[in-house]
Amino acid sequence: MKQDNQIPRMLSEPFSAEARPPKTVRIDSDLVIVGGGLAGTCAAITAARAGIKVALVQDRPVLGGNASSEVRLWALGATSHMNNNNRWAREGGVIDEILVENMYRNKEGNAIIFDTILLEKVVDEDNIRLLLNTAALSVSKSDGETIESVTAFCSQNSTQYELFAPLFCDASGDGIVAFQAGAAFRMGAESRDEFGEKFAPSEEYGYLLGHSIYFYSKDIGEPVEFVPPSYALDDITEIPRFRSFNSAIDGCRLWWIEYGGRLDTVHETETIKWQLWKVVYGVWNYIKNSGKFPDAETLTLEWVGHIPGKRESRRFEGDYMMTQQDIIEQRQHYDAISFGGWSIDLHPADGVFSELPGCDQWHAKGVYQVPYRTQYSQNIRNLFITGRIMSASHVAFGSTRVMLTLASAAQSVGMAAAHCVQRDLLPRDIAQPDQIGLLQRDLQRVGAYIPQFTLDDEANLVRQARVSASSKLCLESLPDDGPLHTLERPYAQMLPLQRGRAPRMTITVDAAEATELTLELRMSSKVDNHSPDVILKSLRFDLPAGDDQIVDLDFDQLIDDGRYVFVCIMENPAVRLHLSQTRVTGLLALQYWRTQSPPQDIGVESFEFWTPPRRPEGHNLAMTFMPPINGFDPQNICNGIARPTSQANAWVADPQDEAPRLDIKWVVAQSISRVTLMFDTDFDHAMETTLRGHPEAVMPFAVKHYRIKDGEGKILKEIRDNHQTVNTIEFKQPVETDQLQLEVLKSHGDAPAAVFAMHCYK
Repeated sequence: MKQDNQIPRMLSEPFSAEARPPKTVRIDSDLVIVGGGLAGTCAAITAARAGIKVALVQDRPVLGGNASSEVRLWALGATSHMNNNNRWAREGGVIDEILVENMYRNKEGNAIIFDTILLEKVVDEDNIRLLLNTAALSVSKSDGETIESVTAFCSQNSTQYELFAPLFCDASGDGIVAFQAGAAFRMGAESRDEFGEKFAPSEEYGYLLGHSIYFYSKDIGEPVEFVPPSYALDDITEIPRFRSFNSAIDGCRLWWIEYGGRLDTVHETETIKWQLWKVVYGVWNYIKNSGKFPDAETLTLEWVGHIPGKRESRRFEGDYMMTQQDIIEQRQHYDAISFGGWSIDLHPADGVFSELPGCDQWHAKGVYQVPYRTQYSQNIRNLFITGRIMSASHVAFGSTRVMLTLASAAQSVGMAAAHCVQRDLLPRDIAQPDQIGLLQRDLQRVGAYIPQFTLDDEANLVRQARVSASSKLCLESLPDDGPLHTLERPYAQMLPLQRGRAPRMTITVDAAEATELTLELRMSSKVDNHSPDVILKSLRFDLPAGDDQIVDLDFDQLIDDGRYVFVCIMENPAVRLHLSQTRVTGLLALQYWRTQSPPQDIGVESFEFWTPPRRPEGHNLAMTFMPPINGFDPQNICNGIARPTSQANAWVADPQDEAPRLDIKWVVAQSISRVTLMFDTDFDHAMETTLRGHPEAVMPFAVKHYRIKDGEGKILKEIRDNHQTVNTIEFKQPVETDQLQLEVLKSHGDAPAAVFAMHCYK
């Protein structure tokens, strides 16, 4: 087959006294993004889908940065492995789409498969020009505050690219574009006095967070010898935590193999990498050859990272710099565009060679907002700064730095860039009160979640319609058909209650001996938080020995506003709880895990963590309610919140409804071009991308098979195998009708049909 741009069979050029320039290609686009980690990737996809041309420049052969197969760190964010009180806190929008797709294809956590999913998402967008193996080299400015172009070079095709655009985004991690453009930045830890951050580290503790390199082992079923390279660390006792190494743990579970916090983490990365290689091969030599791990005899060293996972280097200054108080106090921002929820996670600068614990992690009681003003440069007018170079202090960076938090914020950059191009604006202009609401609206339209904000979308035709359903859940009981659970630690049921008196409830227990059982009704001190830090009422019961005992709970408590309450059953190993197999959107069972007890002088609160056991565990309590728990109404599909917060925020059908259906009726016929549906893919599940496997490829609450019909019963669209959160249906020709029906034919699990949102647009 004839190839385009074929060269002659033989090419001969005479000697040139002048240096030959490389082949140079000019690319003009609307937005140039340098950096193809999760942040840059999500910004690029968002911008492309919003209708602008994007050049995405990545200096590695794959996308994903620290989440790629080159580094293999699991991507995480506000859910924090489900080990904090941030319920239903997985990030939304494009990054949710990527995570859900990875679960569908790759629940085992193969980093290579995750690479393919990221690449597919990018190359499927016609508006993205992807340049892999292409490193940004230099920046040209049209004036002191404006970037004109970026020069980049691809080593694989020996081509230099001149990238021109009205807008640029630095998502490179080290800030190569922002640095060369002259943008103000910081590197290192601020003092406690600068921002009043009580958790600011001392100089002795830390300057920067370091790099890590991971390794994988594999059991091949026969003895394997290991001869260490000459540069391997000889004396493993140089690592104070050397006794923590064992043959069963590898990959990013060994995140604390860290080094470089006292070096220049931009320019000394190669030095840091070599030190980490020394450590890794020294560790493996210790495991294989010390004689202390006989089970390692058949293990081989399958993979060692070639580039380190980098945590921290430059942080650039935006119009707002996040601090510790933004996170711990959950401060409100008019320009919020995403959220975070990871702990403030700082590490000793000496890393693996430190005598101190590998990290200090302190959580807030709930998620916090990320303001848009952190996502563009204070100095360079046409430059967005996203990913880990976003505007944050060192302490705040300890939380904002994790990949899903950064990816979620970066989606605002892609959308804001589209607004800039389409309305001839600059990044700072979008932060103005008359513009920021449009950005927030468009982010929420595509599934992004912004805490404390609802989607106020006048264009959504569903808001003008009468919404009804074939049924709705009135929760009278959770049947006693599940396993028995011994109360070795406290157990709790989260329930979304409306304003008014809490219902009377019953639970069923077995008592191995005569004993006392204590229950508490709790709520959170902030209505949208899910930390059960306020005890409303306690009840105590004397139980005789015996099984199948019904315990009648009458807390006689008024609930001042619609919110989640927690029915907490205190620890008693003599008691077994009866659980239910039934799972319902917006209901969760929890276990007490631990209490956060920080020092008094670091500005962090003490509180309890109640966390959900992962499926297939984590069953709801077998309970009855009188009167039934309501709040699962069909009108929830247009309330502007597409996940549980202070309420379930979903239409949930009656479990006995064999043909659940939503009906949307207008007084006059509407012209409808697009329908967006948002389903329950369990925002509480932390979809770790690598290493840690998952029991399900698809969340059991998700709608699998559905149909959309018009008022005459004509099928407009039928989807038979959905697994995604957001489904957008574009009609080739606008549909003229006064009614739409959404028929839910099948879900992936046994949970009753549920829909978070339905939007219709002209």
